[in-house]
Amino acid sequence: MRLQEPAIPDPRDEIERLEALIEQLAARLENCRKLALAARAATLGGGLVLAALLFGLMPPDPTFLIGGIGAVLGGIVLWGSNRTTAEQAAEQMARAEVERAALIGSIGLRLVGNRPTLH
Repeated sequence: MRLQEPAIPDPRDEIERLEALIEQLAARLENCRKLALAARAATLGGGLVLAALLFGLMPPDPTFLIGGIGAVLGGIVLWGSNRTTAEQAAEQMARAEVERAALIGSIGLRLVGNRPTLH
């Protein structure tokens, strides 16, 4: 009985998988960018409400005070959490790009000589 040798994976399949992963991570980074913008807006909006209450531009109301504090704190928490997620996605994307570049470099590509153009 002969032992079966393990199948050597095709680098092209791995490159395709890495490219799909890079696209997913790019989409995640875009979502993080949008969430960061929303977090900044919430923090700014809450701060403006608190400032308006402080300077008497709005009637003193506990609902506005609690809403302003909640918006500021929620925006800060969302901003920090989102930043961590974005940093992790960027690191994963950089590793995947390096791995993809190494796989592309390992494939025996051949140069195509000068060919006449068809236009």
